[in-house]
Amino acid sequence: MVTQSDGNPLQKGHDVEANLQSIEADESKPAAPPSGLWGHLCHYGHKVVVAGRIELQGISPIPVKERTVTKTLNIFTLWWSMSCNILPITFGMLGPVYGLSLRDSCLVILFFTLLSTLLPAYLCTLGPKLGMRQMIQARYSWGRYIISLPVLLNLATMTGFSVIIVITGGQCLSAVANGHLSISVGIVIMSILTLIISFCGFTTLHMYERFAWIPAVIAIIVAVGCGGKYLHLQNPPADPPTPQGILSFAMIVASYMIPWACLASDFTTYLVPSTPSWKIFTYSYTGLALPTILLMCLGAAIQGAIPSVPAWSEAYNETLVGGVLQAMLAPAHGFGRFLVVILSFTLLGNLAATSYSITLNFQMLAPVLFKVPRYLFAVILAAILIPVSIKAAADFFDSLENFVSLIGYWSSAFLGVVMVDHLWEKKGDCDRYDLDAWNDASKLPWGVAALTASVASFALVIPSMDQVWWQGPIAKTTGDLGFEFAFVVSGLLYPPLRMVEKKISGR
Repeated sequence: MVTQSDGNPLQKGHDVEANLQSIEADESKPAAPPSGLWGHLCHYGHKVVVAGRIELQGISPIPVKERTVTKTLNIFTLWWSMSCNILPITFGMLGPVYGLSLRDSCLVILFFTLLSTLLPAYLCTLGPKLGMRQMIQARYSWGRYIISLPVLLNLATMTGFSVIIVITGGQCLSAVANGHLSISVGIVIMSILTLIISFCGFTTLHMYERFAWIPAVIAIIVAVGCGGKYLHLQNPPADPPTPQGILSFAMIVASYMIPWACLASDFTTYLVPSTPSWKIFTYSYTGLALPTILLMCLGAAIQGAIPSVPAWSEAYNETLVGGVLQAMLAPAHGFGRFLVVILSFTLLGNLAATSYSITLNFQMLAPVLFKVPRYLFAVILAAILIPVSIKAAADFFDSLENFVSLIGYWSSAFLGVVMVDHLWEKKGDCDRYDLDAWNDASKLPWGVAALTASVASFALVIPSMDQVWWQGPIAKTTGDLGFEFAFVVSGLLYPPLRMVEKKISGR
């Protein structure tokens, strides 16, 4: 089996030759190589992986000498490409579903995006200083073993987002084929393309994201140019907006943004440690917030106009988002169909980055999984995505609404603990982290304080939830305040609980 390598994934030339020679030398030792067919597969697998510049580095911290990336602008293009696609349009279309007008939907999108983007943008700044993936950093508050619970939830969240993305891409491909290609086949195509990028790792990911946004912007501008004359035909809500509708949609917006904080540092660990934090924060915040706000507002406008445009309404009933985009681009004829295909493939920018973090999170789930090469989890993810996405596509918007509305609760409680631990326990100083303790349970906290604070916050979160299957007594009056309470209450409970844990455990 291919083992983890401590090498820099950016190595070229003689470094590649040296790695090949090292691998071949190791395999020449009598006790090392497997025999038979498996031995040959390992031998050639090593050559493909190293010569193809596939990232071998797993979840172990990146040494300072290997944090050599100086192109800080890559962070901006990464977040911009991840956000500049039709996924935010899909989320924005939920605004009118909650009975909000276009104006009200856009105001909620604006303010809650600006607020919730602060978390991922700030946590991005810690990657170059610590050289650690985001969920590895969380071990310094959640402990070596209890961290497996939020890692499992994070895996479920990211996989859920990936399901939404491949379904949306599959809808677009099906719409442009006029029914000759099913949504299921489109899902398979999207999943395989994602596998290729996430399999390769950090270098390929950043290279792809550097240019992926360009066709996305062009295609979206053309779509708006073709169908924009209908966007003013808004179907006004029958009733004025309610606090419940506003806060429930705000929960959707925040649930789209906040989970990025659980993988933010995954994309910045190779930056030079001396990179100014303000520059990383600014690039991350702008690259993530700006396209999200614009495209979510576009989605709300499209949803509000659908009842007034028969062609859009018919296409929406057939293939949802993909059908509407196809209808918007219909005046462009063949070129419009080509642009819909481009729009579907722009989702790969988001999907590839998410999948890259999923492969890392799999390694963090249990100690034995650390021995499995990161890139093999990309194959496992594709095997999961295809059947789950095909099943969820049958009832897409219900699946989207029910899934996304749950994300904000756990991730807010988790991040409340992580942020307070960094700002209070560590005084916001990365030098206070014992970097050698990242995988040593005896040097890390138990994690009981973090878990207790997060779980206890749900005593207030549950009465504040407003879901199809449950509406708490607080939410009946105010609307959904669950994610706000989860973040604040877990953060307030953590310091006293941590002091007790430290007194008992001595660490």
